[in-house]
Amino acid sequence: MRSFFAKYKLFGIVFLSLSAVIMYLFYNALQPQKTLPIYQPADFNPELVDPSLLHVKKYHTIADFSLTNQNGELVTNDTYKDKIYIADFIFTTCPNICPVMTDNMGLIQKEILNDADVMLLSHSVTPEIDSVAQLKAYAIKKGVLDRKWNLVTGDKKQIYELARKSYMAVKTVGDGGPYDMIHTENFMLVDKERRIRGTYDGTNPEEIVKLLEDLKILKDSYKDK
Repeated sequence: MRSFFAKYKLFGIVFLSLSAVIMYLFYNALQPQKTLPIYQPADFNPELVDPSLLHVKKYHTIADFSLTNQNGELVTNDTYKDKIYIADFIFTTCPNICPVMTDNMGLIQKEILNDADVMLLSHSVTPEIDSVAQLKAYAIKKGVLDRKWNLVTGDKKQIYELARKSYMAVKTVGDGGPYDMIHTENFMLVDKERRIRGTYDGTNPEEIVKLLEDLKILKDSYKDK
């Protein structure tokens, strides 16, 4: 009897190991794949949405844009073609939330440093102050890498329309003064089809962790495409 068990011991170990692997694979296959929602204007706080878009519940995408980055180079939607990107709205002379947001965007930059599919985009809400030279100085100070992260300035009306109608990233629009847009602290996760897939508090470390987790889910969704 002992010789029988000794003879088939290796077979039993292999069989049990193989069974465990098969069960694990079946378990994973049966788990629902994690996906991210596709956000529409109607999903946001109405205070953040241009009244003309409050009814929009599908097909919303980021509008075409043409702006100038910290190197004086043209940045358009084609710059981000087939890219996932994270966007925000800041200004370089902001004394409170913007430095924190930019530092946290810098942490994200470190995480995506070698990921060719992901980029960053920061829009100045005071383009009349944030010249190319001003943005360049700020970029150097904050460790911005040109190949990963564009800080953009340009036509004020275009930037404000992007904030209000594409990203839903402002609370109010004022009377035309230099600081008339009250922007949020939000980071927006945008997919390769220019759709918003998540919004996150750019001043909250826990939200940055959540953003990076969602970024992985979004990247995984493209693997089979």
